[in-house]
Amino acid sequence: MTKVIGVRFRTAGKVYYFSPGEHEIKRDMHVIVTTSRGTEYGTVVMPPKEVEDDEVVAPLKEIIRVATEDDDLRAQTNREKEKDAFKTCAQKIREHELEMKLIDAEYTFDNSKALFYFTADGRVDFRELVKDLASVFKTRIELRQIGVRDETKLIGGIGICGRALCCHSYLSDFMPVSIKMAKEQSLSLNPTKISGVCGRLMCCLKNEEEVYEEVNKRMPGIGDIVETPDHLEGEVAGTNVLRETVRVLIDVGDEKEVETYRLDEVKFLRKKPRKGAQQQKRKEELEEEAAAKALEEKEQHKDLPRGEKKQHHTNDRNRNRNKEQSGNRDFAGNKEASGNKEQNRENNRENNGKNRPFHRRNRNKNKNNSNNNTKNKT
Repeated sequence: MTKVIGVRFRTAGKVYYFSPGEHEIKRDMHVIVTTSRGTEYGTVVMPPKEVEDDEVVAPLKEIIRVATEDDDLRAQTNREKEKDAFKTCAQKIREHELEMKLIDAEYTFDNSKALFYFTADGRVDFRELVKDLASVFKTRIELRQIGVRDETKLIGGIGICGRALCCHSYLSDFMPVSIKMAKEQSLSLNPTKISGVCGRLMCCLKNEEEVYEEVNKRMPGIGDIVETPDHLEGEVAGTNVLRETVRVLIDVGDEKEVETYRLDEVKFLRKKPRKGAQQQKRKEELEEEAAAKALEEKEQHKDLPRGEKKQHHTNDRNRNRNKEQSGNRDFAGNKEASGNKEQNRENNRENNGKNRPFHRRNRNKNKNNSNNNTKNKT
């Protein structure tokens, strides 16, 4: 077991482990530590505790000291300098006419390095820009290209739920999100409904995924036949995963009524889709699959440069056009063409068989002529 503390350098940033040494560390204290970027000013988000040795990345660095009032003042001064550095860098980008969008500027605590974060459609040649920035700030310059999710995490904003974005408020790492999670939660596959501010699938789809998966395993499907507590057979007309309730269509005399029961009150009997609904259900499934496929392709091609993105769309159109043409070919014409190929192949075999003796005769004649020429020379 190793005694560590958790230090964070940004809001909702990743937590790094450091050794507290002989210092008395408490939560929300500021400390000065050494990182791969240099000396940094961080906030303690996890008080000292013991963790397994395999959870620690060796070598474990020890904190330099607990931050003093001078350190706090210097950190505040760096925040003000970062605003001026951001304006200067944005002006230099316009002067060099570079196709890049500046997102944020950051100084290390000891001002040994200035970092600038930007987004761009493709690769950008910023060597001249780095030289100009180094001559202005008189320190090491580092430019980092980030993605749209990292951009949203740095800037922040308000989601469609009316709350602060998860990635900017508390989410330290991005979790993988797929279109399957939206299907599992019976959400609309409209990209505008399930996409966040960054244009990607919302991170909050992952929050309740495990609960939906567990409940959906026990929940009957729409159209299945179940038995109610009154020992009546009915057809499932709808379900509510969060409340774990089932709406059942039952026959009461000459009329049909819809009753709502708890999931544990009904008993599953068999699957029986309604007449005429099977084709409609299949049509809806195909529409959902097409919408999901289009959304996945959009997700895959979103980070590509504009030229490559256009080439992908062109390739998709050509591929679909070739499929349509191959599907519209006349089978009889293909069969006839293949028959003509076989006939041509047979004719070539016959011609080769007829011409083979003449070829041999010519080869023998040439051989005799060469022998006679050799004798005459001798």
